[in-house]
Amino acid sequence: MLELSAITLRRGPKLLLESADLRVHPGQKAGLTGANGCGKSSLFALLRGELAPDAGDVSLPPDWRIAHVAQQTPGGERAAIELVIDGDAELRQVQHDLAAAEAAGDGVRQAALHGQLEAIGGYTAESRAARLLHGLGFAVGDERRPVSSYSGGWRMRLALAQALMCRSDLLLLDEPTNHLDLDAVIWLEGWLKAYPGTLLLISHDRDFLDAAVDRICHMERRGLKVYTGGYSAFERQRAEHLAQQQAAHERQQREIAHMRSFVDRFRAKATKARQAQSRLKALERMELIAPAHVDSPFRFDFRQPQAKPDPLLRLEQVSAGYPERIVLSGVSMSLRPDDRIALLGPNGAGKSTLIKLLAGRLEPLAGQREAAQGLVVGYFAQHQVDQLDPAASPLKHLERLEAEAERCGARPATEQQLRDFLGGFGFMGDRASEPVAPFSGGEKARLALALIVWQRPNLLLLDEPTNHLDLDMRLALSEALLGFDGALVLVSHDRHLLRVTCDTLLLVDAGAAASFDGSLDDYPAWLAARAKAAQSDAAAAQAPAASGNADSATSRKDQRRRDAEQRARLQPLKHRLQLLNADVERLTAARDALEQTLADPALYTDDAKPRLLALLGDKQRIDADLEQAEADWLDAAADLEDLEQAL
Repeated sequence: MLELSAITLRRGPKLLLESADLRVHPGQKAGLTGANGCGKSSLFALLRGELAPDAGDVSLPPDWRIAHVAQQTPGGERAAIELVIDGDAELRQVQHDLAAAEAAGDGVRQAALHGQLEAIGGYTAESRAARLLHGLGFAVGDERRPVSSYSGGWRMRLALAQALMCRSDLLLLDEPTNHLDLDAVIWLEGWLKAYPGTLLLISHDRDFLDAAVDRICHMERRGLKVYTGGYSAFERQRAEHLAQQQAAHERQQREIAHMRSFVDRFRAKATKARQAQSRLKALERMELIAPAHVDSPFRFDFRQPQAKPDPLLRLEQVSAGYPERIVLSGVSMSLRPDDRIALLGPNGAGKSTLIKLLAGRLEPLAGQREAAQGLVVGYFAQHQVDQLDPAASPLKHLERLEAEAERCGARPATEQQLRDFLGGFGFMGDRASEPVAPFSGGEKARLALALIVWQRPNLLLLDEPTNHLDLDMRLALSEALLGFDGALVLVSHDRHLLRVTCDTLLLVDAGAAASFDGSLDDYPAWLAARAKAAQSDAAAAQAPAASGNADSATSRKDQRRRDAEQRARLQPLKHRLQLLNADVERLTAARDALEQTLADPALYTDDAKPRLLALLGDKQRIDADLEQAEADWLDAAADLEDLEQAL
């Protein structure tokens, strides 16, 4: 059993833990949460023996093997798979001893070591390492590439695979999903569920915590408190405690009112579309957990865009990629204000390529990209923090944007207004005036987001914006995106953020971008089916050329032809459903705007009677159009469901 008794821990002058206790039994999986800087990583260092407590005792079984992700990014010219196998230190030691025994001609020692090698799974080590690499997104054949050929993010995946390779009793993972895409996150969830040892996990991904752990250890006020269940259960329990405080209760009511106003916009279709329905459930869940974050230092809103052309951007039969490889072809889409699109797809399928194409950072190889006059793109790339000036402060970064806006004729903001804005992102007081260079990854990511928000975009393109963001900042981002008055295209491994902010799923796969037929919860099953099909195709390709294989190939060809015919028959109905969905959304927004106007008491004076009658006439017409659009939507949805069942 892992046990901390009356632990006091300091890092420099800062007191992180004081008389804290913790017990984790073998096989338990615990998530470690707490505000940035509270000492989560220091606690891991304490467990690894790299730090000594100032007071108290740390107790671990003496025979426990501890695995963790190396702090230093790996490098060198060794093959990636060899680096991963290094994670099994016992295996490497046996291999070393076996080589020595062979060199000495000691047959008895060799026999004993071969038996030990078999007992620890040494003969399957390479295949285990290859499966880890494949699960984390590496393509077949990549395992033989030298480590130095990979970028920093991929080297972090190699370090994670090395930690997972260790046959450990205690696994310490500190933000393992930061450099993973959604596919790899889903795979890692499954791996951790099957992991037989004890797990301590630091993560800011609530869905990942819910799936991987059975208790939450929360660091707060220099103590450790354990909550039974996943992160959702922790939020509810902590919310119940905080809601007893009057200040927390008042804040909760404001949060609920904010989120409820957004839900009301989509009430007309929330019972009809699966995506809108799941979004409603997510918002209802947010209402329950809002008090758990009353002490969050982050709060911001997107400023109203100066213009909202419709459409904002169009792609017509666009092919995109790079001189040596076309990634996407035949992509056509139109982005309208209030579109909320999440991009799904396997690693390397082209999600980031599509984002770059929409942002104008990548020119089409064929087709047309047509941007509306007045389009303002807010683009957050995966490496956006690298664009910051390390010598400049957050305030200086914002002042530079204001200077550019002033040259274009805009009225400049005051320094106090800039400081108030930065305070919503956690840059308060002197912190707003300090150079960016020593900032943490999370602080730099917050600043990069702040600079995008300040520019008043009407099209927001976010490619993995939550990397390095803690749970409080992720909640603030999701709330701000709910009120964003423009179009959003989002790539993220944070499924909670996708559920709350997006109502359209676009699948990028096999060089195309098309609507995903299902909800976000259906995506893991789609990935599993895709992997199974790939395995079947690989097995068939390796089989000897015989008549049976020829028949199988013909059968697969016929099946692909039938699948293509079915998609062709379904596509018109799906397209009509999308158009009707857009009509319902547009009419609902128009109705809500009219109802808000009609709520003005000034309309009900004698002088305003002509305008009141005109507005009432407009509302009657819009109500009738909305009723018809909803009826058409229901008919189209029923037709599509009937055809899917028939096929």
